[in-house]
Amino acid sequence: MEESLLEIYQKRVQEFTSNLDKHKKIRSRLGWIRLFAIVISFALGFYFFPRDPFIGVGIIVGGLVAFLAAVSADAKNNAKISSNERMLLINNEEISIHNHKYNHRENGLAYLPHEHPYAADLDLFGDYSLYQYINRCTSAQAKELLSQQLMHPLSFDAIIEQQEAIKELTPNLHWRQETIAAGLEHSLTKSTEIRIENWLQSVMPYSRKIWSVVLIIYPLLTLGSLAAFLFDYFSSQAFSGLVGLYFITGLLISKNIHLTYTSLTKIENEISTLRKQLLHFEQLEVTSPLLVLLKQNIQDGRKASDNIHELTQVLNRFDYRLNILAYFVLNSFLLWDLRQVIALRTWRNKNGKNVAGWIKTIAHIEVLNSLSTLAYNHPSWVYPTMVLDHFTFSATNVGHPLIDERKRVDNSFATKGTGRVSIITGSNMAGKSTFLRSIGVNVVMAQMGTVICASSFTLSPVQLYTSMRVTDNLAENTSTFYAELKKLKSIIDAVKKQEKIFILLDEILRGTNSLDRHTGSKALIKQLIGQSAVAVIATHDVELAALEKSYITSIKNYHFDVQVEGEELYFDYKLKNGVCQSLNASLLMKKIGIEV
Repeated sequence: MEESLLEIYQKRVQEFTSNLDKHKKIRSRLGWIRLFAIVISFALGFYFFPRDPFIGVGIIVGGLVAFLAAVSADAKNNAKISSNERMLLINNEEISIHNHKYNHRENGLAYLPHEHPYAADLDLFGDYSLYQYINRCTSAQAKELLSQQLMHPLSFDAIIEQQEAIKELTPNLHWRQETIAAGLEHSLTKSTEIRIENWLQSVMPYSRKIWSVVLIIYPLLTLGSLAAFLFDYFSSQAFSGLVGLYFITGLLISKNIHLTYTSLTKIENEISTLRKQLLHFEQLEVTSPLLVLLKQNIQDGRKASDNIHELTQVLNRFDYRLNILAYFVLNSFLLWDLRQVIALRTWRNKNGKNVAGWIKTIAHIEVLNSLSTLAYNHPSWVYPTMVLDHFTFSATNVGHPLIDERKRVDNSFATKGTGRVSIITGSNMAGKSTFLRSIGVNVVMAQMGTVICASSFTLSPVQLYTSMRVTDNLAENTSTFYAELKKLKSIIDAVKKQEKIFILLDEILRGTNSLDRHTGSKALIKQLIGQSAVAVIATHDVELAALEKSYITSIKNYHFDVQVEGEELYFDYKLKNGVCQSLNASLLMKKIGIEV
């Protein structure tokens, strides 16, 4: 019997919980080993030293070796503990999302623009939003790219390529979760990316080639004088004077390096995360064209992960200056800071042009990872069939992806050709708005290249426009009616330009009186048909449905209805052909105490 999705994640939770317990016990044992290695070796060493110094020293040295080995093992074990903790977090999160508990996740509202053709209407961002539901990105760059793909459809070719990449990544659950776990360790931020960009464009000190020669000659002088002192060729007073001179020389040179150091300080952890994610991707065998291309982008003769590792090593050596004793010795005798600056410049000359590409590649991988997770979590959903003929929309059993499948009611709907308007009438709460959002959200997801909530789905690439949720703006002194007019104007402008758009409207012109609303809605529908637009319009205005008689080939009526039994209402939320004949507003008003 095949495991359910919930069982798979629960099994992984048990696995990582068990691993975590095991490594925590190992950590406890290693702590005792470190303690005993020091205490026992020193006790025995001091005991034997008066009797046999060689044995005493040997025991102490052996104890120190055992202590250092335990420290090294503990560091590796702690890394495994952190890794298992992250994997445990990831799988517990998947269980929560499976149970439709995801409102605690990052909502993406920071990416929502003030004006957008459909983002606010379709709940792409915010509480219980599509972004919260599908985002598995860890870096700021990937989160931003995901938001952009939600708001800007991919091209036809890019959709097909992304579909193939997502299909390839979807079955590889462990690889996908390890990618997320690596990113969670020290997530790459925009501020770090900006600091790297500024450094790549900055003028670095000591760029003349003469300084590379100085690095060869200088330590010969300083270390030579040290050797001379040790072999009594220099007096201690003379050597002290030389050391003072060396220190001042190193200090003066380091003074001009401080700005470079501060521009890169404390970024090692984040670029180390970038390296781990790149290495993880480099080790993956891929065949889909998009993934092959992304892998080529990070291989310029040498693996990107190796190049970044080289950078982290330089930065780690740079940090030695934080130790006062190390700073004094290394800069006085080896011009340590100068060495690291020259190493940084050498690295930048070789790799600077590739850094932005590495970051973009990992951002794209993280987005593909998020969409692959969505596909994995919904094996019954389908990849849309994309066609170039404008306009085609056909969906079987399409539903809203954010509604629990145990409560969701799916519908089938199709429209083909231009100059087509589908009018949906229906009573209050019958499902008109949810149906429009179901269409809209799935169109958005289809044009990201991922799976959509339907049994079948065919779509032409299209720019979506909606007007569903319009509010006033006190800051701009804008009424609800004027705000809606602004939205409708953007739609009409796009229609006049003969752009390939798909329009979803819910209760248009609701901010004015019924006569004006009917007149304006009727005029808008006629204009949409006349200018070869495609629209689905939900309305309470049943009289608009009469336009079908005048536009037999251009307008088709649908409805959602309600069944009334006594004082109770029953909704089936199923889309039906024709005009709605049942009304429920008066009954609802009576139920709250209005005497109708």
